[in-house]
Amino acid sequence: MFAQKVPYKVIFDLTSKDPANHQAVLRQVRSIMESRPDAKLEVAIYSEGIDMVSKEKSTFSKDIEDLINEKKVTFKVCGATLKRKKMDENQLISGVKVVPDAIYEIISRQKEGWGYIKVAQ
Repeated sequence: MFAQKVPYKVIFDLTSKDPANHQAVLRQVRSIMESRPDAKLEVAIYSEGIDMVSKEKSTFSKDIEDLINEKKVTFKVCGATLKRKKMDENQLISGVKVVPDAIYEIISRQKEGWGYIKVAQ
C-alpha cells in the first residue's frame, strides 16, 4: 500500500523586533523548503515584527525578496500595525502583502489545517 503525501502548510507568527528572530524564521523556512519543496509557507508579521519587512530597517531584505520572487513563501503584514506605526505599503520590501489583520490571517490558516509556529527565542 502506498502512503499518501500530506500537504505541508505552515504559517509563522512573527511579532519580534529582534533580528535574531528574523534570521530564525528565514532559517526555518529554508530548512522546510529543502526537505519539502512542495510546502506552502507564510509569515504573518505584526506588532514590532514589522521591522523585518521594512525597506528602511530590515537586515534581510535580499533574502526576503529572493524568497518572494521564487514564490516559495508569502510574507503578510498586518494593516492595523501599518496604520498604528503610521507606515504605508511603499515602505515595505517589494512583494510583501498587506492583510487587514494578521491575527485573523493566522486563525484562518489554522482553520484550513495549516500548522502554526510562533517565532521567538
